[in-house]
Amino acid sequence: MAKSKSVWLCQRCAFEAPAFENPCRNCNEWNSLVETIKERPSASARVRAASSTSTSGPARPQALKLAGADRAPRLPLGVPELDRVLGGGAVPGSVVLLGGEPGIGKSTLLLQAAAGIAAAGGRVLYASGEESAAQIADRAERLGLMEGPAAEGVELLAESEVGAISEALMLAKPTLLIVDSIQTATLGGLEGPAGSVGQVRGAADWLAGAARATNCAVILVGHVTKEGSIAGPKTLEHLVDAVVMLDGDRHGTLRTLRAAKNRFGSTDELGLLEMGEHGLTGIDDPGRAFIDDREARAPGAVVAPLLEGSRPMLVEVQALVAGAAFGAPRRTGRGLDSARLALLAAVLGRRAGIAISDRDIYANLVGGIVLDEPALDLPLALALASSQSDRPISRETVAVGEVGLLGELRPVAGLGRRLREAARHGFTRAIVPAPRRGVTPEPAPDGLKVIAVATLREAISEALDAR
Repeated sequence: MAKSKSVWLCQRCAFEAPAFENPCRNCNEWNSLVETIKERPSASARVRAASSTSTSGPARPQALKLAGADRAPRLPLGVPELDRVLGGGAVPGSVVLLGGEPGIGKSTLLLQAAAGIAAAGGRVLYASGEESAAQIADRAERLGLMEGPAAEGVELLAESEVGAISEALMLAKPTLLIVDSIQTATLGGLEGPAGSVGQVRGAADWLAGAARATNCAVILVGHVTKEGSIAGPKTLEHLVDAVVMLDGDRHGTLRTLRAAKNRFGSTDELGLLEMGEHGLTGIDDPGRAFIDDREARAPGAVVAPLLEGSRPMLVEVQALVAGAAFGAPRRTGRGLDSARLALLAAVLGRRAGIAISDRDIYANLVGGIVLDEPALDLPLALALASSQSDRPISRETVAVGEVGLLGELRPVAGLGRRLREAARHGFTRAIVPAPRRGVTPEPAPDGLKVIAVATLREAISEALDAR
C-alpha cells in the first residue's frame, strides 16, 4: 500500500498544518488540530479497482423512483433486540458502530449476531485485532456455536491492518464484516500508533468506503472513555450510519441497547438483554422485570407505566427523603436525571406543600435501567411525597405524567398503550394528567380505574389517601 500523506487539520477553521501545533496559528483555538489523511484514493475506488468491476465514463444521476427500486432488503442479525434497535436489521452497505465499556459483552453480542447471519445462509468475516482466532473459538464454544451453521459460516481473521482486512473482504465476499475493534485498526502509510486520532478516523473512513463498494454490512466495535463517550475523534460517529450503545452493570445481568444515531430507523427504540451462561438473551416481556415483587409496599415507591420507542413497560420508582447531615442538601439519582430531581423537589415545596428542599433526596429506578422521559415526573414526585409523609402508596396504583413548574400536570404520549400494559399486569388504579380541553380521552382498559387530575397537589391527595 502506497504511503499516504497526512496533515493536521483544525476542526474549527479547517487550517492545514504540517505538524501538530497548539494553539492553531490561524484561529488561536487550543487543542483543535486533528491528524487527517490527505490526497489518498478513496476506499471505494481502491476496492472497485481490486475487484475489476469499475466502469469507465462519467457518473450519471438517477431518478428517485429508480433509486428506490435498487434498495436491498434489511439483513436480520438473528438477535431480536439488536434488530429492533436498528429498525429491523442491518442495511447492506451500511456501517454500524457498536460502543460500550470493556467487558460489557460487545464481542459476545456480535458473535451471536454472526451466528444468526450464518444460520440464515449468509457468511461472516470476523476480523479481530484484540484476540486470536483460538480465543474467539473458545468464546464460541461457551456460547454453543461450534456446532451448526456458525461453525462453517463464520470465518475468523486475527488481523488489525485495514489493507489486509480489505483483501480478505474481497476474497471472502461476506454478507457481514465485523471489526473488533476500531481502536486497534491501523492504516498502512499513516503515521501514529493504533488508537490515535488519525488512525481511528482513517481506518473507519476506509472501511466505510469498502462497505459501500461491496454492499457488505459492516459493524465496528468501539470502546468508550471514562466520560462515557466513544474513544476517538467525534468525526468517527459522523462517518458511520448508526451508533448503538450497549450499557449495563458488568456485575449485573441486565444490558440495554440504544441507538444514539440511526440513518435508517428510529433512535427511540430500547433493546433489553440479559447476560446468562449461553450469552445474551432478549427479555421478551419487560412488564415486571423492573418491579420489586415484595408483598408489602414501603413508603417512597410507586410504579410508572413508561414507553420506550414502541415498547411499553412498567418500572418501579423509589425515593428516600432523609435529614441533611451537613452542608448543602444532596440530590442523588440513579437511573434518572439528578437535575430533574432537584426541580421536582422545588415544585413540591412551592406548589404542593411538601417541604423537602432542606433535606437529602435519593431516587432510584429498580433493575438498574437508565431512563430519561418526562412521564417519570409524576411517579417520582409521588414517591418523594410518600417518603416524606411516611405513607405508602397502594400496590395496585400506577402513575404517569409530566409536571410543570406551576404544579400543573401535562398529558404524555401513548397513554392508552401505557394503561393497557398496566391493566395486563393486574394494576387497578392509574393516576394520570387530565386531558386537554376539547380532547376526548380513550376508554379505560377493563379492570383499571383511571383517575385524571389537573395538579400535582390533587395527584398526591389521590395517591396517599387511597386505602
